[in-house]
Amino acid sequence: MYLSRFLSIHALWVTVSSVMQPYLFVWGHYDVCKSLIYTEEGKVWDYTACQPESTDMTKYLKVKLDPPDITCGDPPESFCAMGNPYMCNNECDASTPELAHPPELMFDFEGRHPSTFWQSATWKEYPKPLQVNITLSWSKTIELTDNIVITFESGRPDQMILEKSLDYGRTWQPYQYYATDCLHAFHMDPKSVKDLSQHTVLEIICTEEYSTGYSTNSKIIHFEIKDRFAFFAGPRLRNMASLYGQLDTTKKLRDFFTVTDLRIRLLRPAVGELFVDELHLARYFYAISDIKVRGRCKCNLHATSCLYDNSKLTCECEHNTTGPDCGKCKKNYQGRPWSPGSYLPIPKGTANTSVPALDYLSNCECFGHSNRCSYIDLLNTVICVSCKHNTRGQHCELCRLGYFRNASAQLDDENVCIECYCNPLGSIHDRCNGSGYCECKTGTTGPKCDECLPGNSWYYGCQPNVCDNELLHCQNGGTCQNNVRCACPDAYTGILCEKLRCEEAGSCGSSSGQGAPPRGSPALLLLTMLLGTAGPLVF
Repeated sequence: MYLSRFLSIHALWVTVSSVMQPYLFVWGHYDVCKSLIYTEEGKVWDYTACQPESTDMTKYLKVKLDPPDITCGDPPESFCAMGNPYMCNNECDASTPELAHPPELMFDFEGRHPSTFWQSATWKEYPKPLQVNITLSWSKTIELTDNIVITFESGRPDQMILEKSLDYGRTWQPYQYYATDCLHAFHMDPKSVKDLSQHTVLEIICTEEYSTGYSTNSKIIHFEIKDRFAFFAGPRLRNMASLYGQLDTTKKLRDFFTVTDLRIRLLRPAVGELFVDELHLARYFYAISDIKVRGRCKCNLHATSCLYDNSKLTCECEHNTTGPDCGKCKKNYQGRPWSPGSYLPIPKGTANTSVPALDYLSNCECFGHSNRCSYIDLLNTVICVSCKHNTRGQHCELCRLGYFRNASAQLDDENVCIECYCNPLGSIHDRCNGSGYCECKTGTTGPKCDECLPGNSWYYGCQPNVCDNELLHCQNGGTCQNNVRCACPDAYTGILCEKLRCEEAGSCGSSSGQGAPPRGSPALLLLTMLLGTAGPLVF
């Protein structure tokens, strides 16, 4: 089955010249993706932007209720009449077709008598909240083209949120809040869409316009798509060039009207007064007789039709594109990166057709560093192969690791990449930045990491100074070597030759005489002084 098999595209909007129908809304006049034209070379295809026509999207959705057993009738229960909340002899019974109110009745054809509608269980568990989530899913990205309209058979709820998802229900964002008292329900000041402007058109508001009463004229809730478009296209939606320009250049605006799922969150039923009548809880419930969602398959301006098969919508892609949304180029047509079509310039737009990879390979641009290109399916792109002259990158426009760009050379110069020449002892690795500076180890400096910072000396790389014969002296006759070590006499050890070697061995007091102070040492002078002043020592 086809979604209007060739969801023929009547582009974004068609304004009706009839005075009686100034707001008839069909978003689209891009109904042809390509056409044959005659040129000096003969007949050739002329590609243009295209998209499916706007249609009733409720024919293709799946509905889910949460909690799943919230529909009335199992077990059967009585509820109060819509117009008279004290006449409570109506019955909902899921086992009897005439008395059942299943979810699919929100989307059936209207005009039957009596009217058909989905209905929830009554608020019999008050004061526990009576809350229902109604999720509408398409398993496909769609673009909304007209107001979302929800018709309640019960009174409109006191509190409700309309939400959208762009990722198939994984995450949700609010579209609009509805309440009898926005400040109390959602801590938001009440607003109307008419209070917005071009600059605030994407603002999420809370409205009190749709949340009052039981009367016949107060059953409908809107999410105003057309009023938001009117900020750009004018009140009668005639200045479409302005709207197309905004949609074409402002991704946030396009995304605002794009969904994969909608969710209606019913948070509090219509009460109609300040307090809940706990003696007549059967008068409180939700009932919806109709939901209207008008839109089109999103095909990124690469298709005029959308196929509906096996309960799934898929764009029938043109312009050598493929995927559910025509979101990528066909295999062997990735001669340039995929991009969506464009509404501009009016009136035909730009197709942005995917071109054959071979066409692109014949014009392979590698700045003279390679004469061969290859299409990489995984990356969806074409790259130069075997770049020479120490270059790398998709177009051989970058330098290999260990080389940097010669600022005085053009990209097609054989000497465009210069070797870094990082000192292997002073640098962390052999790579440098775009200016040729290497990354140095601690204590090392210089463009090539071949110099030492103050307090360091070169010794198989820069090492911190241990001695310098000026401030850091080797002791006990030691000599400073390369500023990084003291060469000590046999009897001494330590960084500055400050320790007796015998102390480390624990043998300074042994009879072997090891560790005896050498002549001229401070210890020997001290011993002589003691002998000279204290007389002979007796052992």
